[in-house]
Amino acid sequence: MKIAQPKPFTFEAGPRAVLLLHGFTGHSADVRMLGRYLQKKGYTSHAPIYRGHGVSPEELLETNPEEWWEDVNFAMQHLQDLGYDEIAVAGLSLGGVLGLKLAYSTNIKGVVPMCAPMYFDNDFQLSKGFKYFSKEYKKMEGKEENIIEKEVDQLMKDSEALFEDLGEMITDVKNNVDTIYTPTFVVQARNDEMINTESATYIYNHVESDVKDIKWYEESGHVITLGDEKDQLHEDVHQFLEQLDWKE
Repeated sequence: MKIAQPKPFTFEAGPRAVLLLHGFTGHSADVRMLGRYLQKKGYTSHAPIYRGHGVSPEELLETNPEEWWEDVNFAMQHLQDLGYDEIAVAGLSLGGVLGLKLAYSTNIKGVVPMCAPMYFDNDFQLSKGFKYFSKEYKKMEGKEENIIEKEVDQLMKDSEALFEDLGEMITDVKNNVDTIYTPTFVVQARNDEMINTESATYIYNHVESDVKDIKWYEESGHVITLGDEKDQLHEDVHQFLEQLDWKE
């Protein structure tokens, strides 16, 4: 069975732009509803898909965090090429890590890390997520259970180097959070099954911005952008963006 590949999106509205970044093994659907909500509120948004995402787990293993970081920078450039020079960033999980990296690497208006991991123990937790993703993908391909089990076991062995690189990137970003002076809104699901939720407290405590806030969503799991409290999340992100010092 052929699986339809997701696509990046750009929803144009007003002069204020928001870069929306998806999670590890995810794609633009992670943040599409948030993008549509912001468009209705007059914000332009763009969501890329990093290399190796939205495709098979085997293809994901052919890429690495350095390439995903390049893709995020290409996405920033895409918005700038469209004429947007004031850009905020909101990212889910890995996207939150990449958003924080942007916050200390370049000039952005504000950053919203959502359920973003900061601890190396997420090496195990994120690999668990990769295993689940791989199984589900192969089920969609229509493969039999015994074949799925064998292929997933091989994928887990083959993924060790990728998770080592991913852990190094997360640790590097964690070590630089205290150089962030960008307005920051930390979002964390209380029932997050994928990451160490102390990550949110770490980000909030170490960001140096005078403008920062943190909110816990009591009924949500890791993919908070698609969860039961998504409508509240949309409103909260919008309210944060409204507080920023935009030119227009």
